[in-house]
Amino acid sequence: MSANCAIHLSCYRIAGASETGSQRTLANWNFENARQVRPCRKAPGAVAPGGRVALLYFESQTLCSNRFRAGVSGHLGGPAIAIVFIKLRLRHAPRFPLRYGILKKRSLWLSGAGALAVAVALAGCGTTTYFAGRTLPPSGLTNRVMIAIQNPSAFSSGVLEFVDAYYDIRFSYNQKTPGFSISGYAGKLPYSIQNMPEEQVGAVYSTGDGNLALINYAKENSTGAVAGFNGLSSSVFIARNEGIAFAASQSSHVLTVVNRAAGGTYPLNLPGVYRVSVNPGGSVALAFVQNSNYIYYPVRLTAAQTLAYSHGAASWPKAAVDCEPQNGPGWCLFQAQSPDHQDATGNYYGAPLVFDRPIKAVFSADGGTAYVLNCGPECGGSKASISLLPVAPMIFVTGQTSGTLPVTGTVKTIPIPGGSSNALVDGTTMYVVGQQLQPDGLFSGNLTLVNLQSNTVSSTASISDGAPGAVSRMLLADDNTLWIGMTKCTNGERYAEGLEYGCLTMYDTSANSVTLLEPYLGDLTGIAAVTGLHKIYVAQGGQVYIYNTRDGSSINNQYVTVTGTAYDVAYMDGTTDDNNTVY
Repeated sequence: MSANCAIHLSCYRIAGASETGSQRTLANWNFENARQVRPCRKAPGAVAPGGRVALLYFESQTLCSNRFRAGVSGHLGGPAIAIVFIKLRLRHAPRFPLRYGILKKRSLWLSGAGALAVAVALAGCGTTTYFAGRTLPPSGLTNRVMIAIQNPSAFSSGVLEFVDAYYDIRFSYNQKTPGFSISGYAGKLPYSIQNMPEEQVGAVYSTGDGNLALINYAKENSTGAVAGFNGLSSSVFIARNEGIAFAASQSSHVLTVVNRAAGGTYPLNLPGVYRVSVNPGGSVALAFVQNSNYIYYPVRLTAAQTLAYSHGAASWPKAAVDCEPQNGPGWCLFQAQSPDHQDATGNYYGAPLVFDRPIKAVFSADGGTAYVLNCGPECGGSKASISLLPVAPMIFVTGQTSGTLPVTGTVKTIPIPGGSSNALVDGTTMYVVGQQLQPDGLFSGNLTLVNLQSNTVSSTASISDGAPGAVSRMLLADDNTLWIGMTKCTNGERYAEGLEYGCLTMYDTSANSVTLLEPYLGDLTGIAAVTGLHKIYVAQGGQVYIYNTRDGSSINNQYVTVTGTAYDVAYMDGTTDDNNTVY
């Protein structure tokens, strides 16, 4: 009699993979009654999110309740282990007991052959990438949140640690690695993280030494720092291709352009400059001066322009406020002016375009419009609003500039009574946050929704108070939520009136509802959206906290707290570069 055998196979994605617990189908195999298996040991405090299979880092662990099994290890789209379970089941009992030994031998041979066949079939399961072709990092983690920590010990003023945001632990699941950090990082007092997960790169600015360190997410190390900045910077940004970096140094009174691709550093003089905004494409940069109503933009010169402008200020375009180096300039800094006239160099000039204490700019989804945020009363001005400027005339890439800026009096402006000091664009909606001056002289936090198709305000909401005109944080996350973080929220109207006054707000974009996160835990200085897992990480009051995006409830942070002062966080494994705190 021949034995009719069924082979049962389960190929699990584990250890924080994005499809944990799902089964992959392999052709020509019977998957009926595939069994879920558990490890005999589990790290204390490590709990998988509800409803997810947790088969992590088995290695030498003994699997329980398995009578017969063969194991094949490999990466399944992440730091995973492919566990192949083969169970032979006779569909008919043997007719003759004396053939039992023969059947046992046959079963053994079938088992071996089946294991070999499955191992070959599962070769496709093994990979060194885990998402969109990204290389599996040395840590083996695929849901990493990086934390910028100041003064972690008496011997260090800065470190970049990262944690497993799937299980919310700082150590490896099997506890063989007590913690993870970015190797080679040497910055002092890390302050902000520019997160670029699509490029697998992060740029960390440190206020202790003015260092902008570049972090390789795939290798989990620092690849060096951007050189050439002039002193400490109050605002800094690097293009996604890492070719050009801009830094506003208020103490040095210069906007520095570091052209890493072509070589060269250009400190453009602009007294009082304190903010710089760069579009996602890395082709436009706008500079803002504190207590000023004007804006400025740098332009890279052609070889012919370098020669023509090398005879001092008299040879520069009339709208240029500085060209450096003056004996052979490579870049010029222009003031945004009305195109009333055209000078001998072919550039337009006229009366400066007037704004109302402009503080930053965000850009439309198609990249064609710059939305200039007029801070207004928050920054000592008159009225808060949004001004729309065309991007094309301000492109700094050689040969790509086109068109002209609007003539004085024709700049489209959208009034924002609730305040306009930060904003985030999501499709045809712009979320604008700011502080509104109250009759008693205090400020109150507000969120304004702007319909970008009609350029009108669609709704408003009261949110956490914050320091007027100060840096705030905004980030979209799972479950249609927008998270907003403020600093100095105890100085606002809510605290004075005995109302809720926490520095973190959750806004439901579908229900248009506000949840203020209590209790007050200090200044909110960083937000990271762990997309797909319904949670955010924040740096608040110098510590790391976790919140559920479904309802704003707190998640146990016992195993991710840090020693030192946590100042910023970033989700290294975000799907797009939009997963970056908007400052």
